[in-house]
Amino acid sequence: MPLVLFLGVLENGIPDPVRQYGRTIIYTILVLIFLTLLKIWTSGRNNPTQRLLHGKVVMMTGGTSGIGAATALGLASQGAQLVLLTQSPPNDPFLVEYIQDLREKTNNHLIYAEQVNLSSFYSIRTFATKWIDNAPPRRLDMIYLGAAVLTPPGGKRKESEEGIEETWMVNFLANFHLLGILSPALRAQPIDRDVRVIIPTCSSYIGSPSLKVPVSRETWTPGKAYARSKLALNVFGHAFQKHLDSYERPDKAPMNTRVIFVDPGLARTPSTRRWFTRGSLWGLAIYTVGYIFPWFLLKSPHMAAQSILYAAMDPQFARGNGGKLIKECLEVDFARKEVKDDEVAKKLWEESDNLIEKVEKIQAKKRAAKKAADEKGAKEKTEKEKEAEIEELVEAIKKGKAKAAAKEKTSGKKKKGKN
Repeated sequence: MPLVLFLGVLENGIPDPVRQYGRTIIYTILVLIFLTLLKIWTSGRNNPTQRLLHGKVVMMTGGTSGIGAATALGLASQGAQLVLLTQSPPNDPFLVEYIQDLREKTNNHLIYAEQVNLSSFYSIRTFATKWIDNAPPRRLDMIYLGAAVLTPPGGKRKESEEGIEETWMVNFLANFHLLGILSPALRAQPIDRDVRVIIPTCSSYIGSPSLKVPVSRETWTPGKAYARSKLALNVFGHAFQKHLDSYERPDKAPMNTRVIFVDPGLARTPSTRRWFTRGSLWGLAIYTVGYIFPWFLLKSPHMAAQSILYAAMDPQFARGNGGKLIKECLEVDFARKEVKDDEVAKKLWEESDNLIEKVEKIQAKKRAAKKAADEKGAKEKTEKEKEAEIEELVEAIKKGKAKAAAKEKTSGKKKKGKN
């Protein structure tokens, strides 16, 4: 067909409509080429590495939606055994359906869920302590820390049940607490295992206020809170790598656990949509009408997960130093010197440790008081039930005696009547 058209043009010349609208046609073709190239560029790079993960145990937070769900799909497709830490219980209908669907798509049935509330230190400690309380140590090849919360612009400041600002708690302190408790499990992995801790980050950390400057309720904004939590997580990740490297293994071998940071870029995830729409119906309506713009400019969750899968699969990260930052499947440098500042990291670590210890003590006292109150209430309830049973028994005895007396009286009257 193209050959026929070409020969027709050679024989008859360029058709009049093409001559007349030639400039418009050229502009249209150029625009289409530009838009195509723009879409290819904004979609990001594909993961160039494929690696079988059969037998590998991967612990994931934030693995049920957005980029985390795409990452879970990619890892499960390679045979990894997934342990999804979710706020919902394993028997939640949505979670059951999600896991079943993931198993069917990947033909991998080694996908499970554990309930962990990342806004509760007690819930995190309960799970993590149970995980490490095992002999021999459980296998753990990878930890993916993808859970995060993002308050829309104009949103109100929220606190967890333990009184900590929600963004700081879920995005930073939960990860700090989880890794701190699981640290012995990571250090105990055999030397022949390639253990990775993958921490998704975001370019918002570049505009974060310094961690040296405390954030008050008056200066709090959703954007500052999110950026600061990401900066803190980056600082802690580097400090945690140094913490692992300083450990002297019994076999004198070098540390085989490496922390890897990944910037997946902006993607069309539920949290991003909520940010753009300001969490309002009007915002959602505008977002829906103008969906062509986020479709062009933002990645799909699948493409955003490619850099994460690259960090999880590429063999180069099994050797060398940890603490690398990956973006578009390439190693890049951090844009803030504060990320690798030892003094900032030390202060952040100590303050976080002290805060967690303080909160856990307070919560332990509250749980003990609640337990004592519940036991007291249960005891009082039991005593009342016993008293009620005794009263019923006494009433029954009285009624029985009354009936017996009435019966004797009636029989006595009958005997007198016969006499």
